[in-house]
Amino acid sequence: MKPQQNNYAFIDSQNLHLSIRRSGWKLDFQRFNRYLYDNYHVTKLYLFLGYVPDNKYLYTTLRQMGYTLVFKPTVEKSGVVKGNCDAELVLHCMIEYNNFDKAVIVTGDGDFHCLIEHLDKQEKLLKIGIPDKYKYSALLRKFRDRYFFYVSDLKRKLEYNK
Repeated sequence: MKPQQNNYAFIDSQNLHLSIRRSGWKLDFQRFNRYLYDNYHVTKLYLFLGYVPDNKYLYTTLRQMGYTLVFKPTVEKSGVVKGNCDAELVLHCMIEYNNFDKAVIVTGDGDFHCLIEHLDKQEKLLKIGIPDKYKYSALLRKFRDRYFFYVSDLKRKLEYNK
C-alpha cells in the first residue's frame, strides 16, 4: 500500500480571484479545496491575500473550509485596494519546505518563476494551477507540458452556485 502523500498548496488569491472573475464566474472555495485534495493529495492549503477589515466573515468562512490564511496589509491607491502577497507566498513555501512532499502553486504570475524553478529542480513541485488558460506569464510557459492544470477549464466542477 502506497503511503499517503503530504502535499501543500500555496495559492495567490488575488491572481486566482481576478482571473476567474474576468472569465465571468465565481470560484467555490470549498469545491476547490476538495478538488486539490482528491486530485493532488493536498493536506494543507495556504491562501495569500491582502487584509481588508470588512471581510472578516469571508476570512472566518475560508478558515472553516480548511484554508490557512496569510495576510499582507493593504494600501489604497487611486481608489483601488492593493495587497501584493508574492513575497509572503515564497517565504511561507520555504518555511514549510521540509514539511511537505510536493507543492501545488496556484498562480499565473511570472513573479513566482524562481520559486517554481527551484521546486522543480528539487523535485518538490507537483502542479501549477493556472487560473486563466489564456492569460498567464510567458515566464511560466516552460513548465506547461509537465505541470499545468487550468482552473478556468474546471468551471463546471468549481463554479460557485447559490
